[in-house]
Amino acid sequence: MTPLLNANSTITQAVLNAIAHMPTQSLGVLINDEFARKFKDSDFMRIAVLLAQKSYDEGGCPIGAVIVDNNTNQIVGKGHNTLVQESHPYNHGETSAIRDAGRMDFSKTTLFTSLSPCDVCATLLYMRGFQRVVVGDITNASGNEPLLESKGVQVDILEDQQGIELYGRFRAEKPNQDLEDWQGVAAVKSASCE
Repeated sequence: MTPLLNANSTITQAVLNAIAHMPTQSLGVLINDEFARKFKDSDFMRIAVLLAQKSYDEGGCPIGAVIVDNNTNQIVGKGHNTLVQESHPYNHGETSAIRDAGRMDFSKTTLFTSLSPCDVCATLLYMRGFQRVVVGDITNASGNEPLLESKGVQVDILEDQQGIELYGRFRAEKPNQDLEDWQGVAAVKSASCE
């Protein structure tokens, strides 16, 4: 089967949205190698933000992530936060993307995350040997970028205004859900007692 998108195709918002919502293993029917090489960091970050929007639309925390093979520029994993949707306390955007990619060598990949990674995700990123992490929002949350750098991970900041606005809106609408995602149910209970 010949992929629908090739070197002559244009990267549009609709294309990025289709990529965000299509299973990773099926992307080969949509994208050929030449088209994949056209992607820029900002395109991958926008896909992460579209995944964050997907989580928000499902009632979850708006955090998405995409893992890209540095040699081929192909997406090998992607995911979004499902704390609420799956009642899963640590299935954040980053962990979801890593799970989607499966058992592989991450040392030649880049992870694009729509929000600065939490302690658990940052630890997993350096433990799995990621070469580079690109963060799309340090306005609403930051802190683990120095930890990643101290472990040899290249960290680049590429803030995406749409993602910043989305997470800011979520934080204002659902502060307890935001607190639970970062610190757990005990933190929410403790905050409600104060």
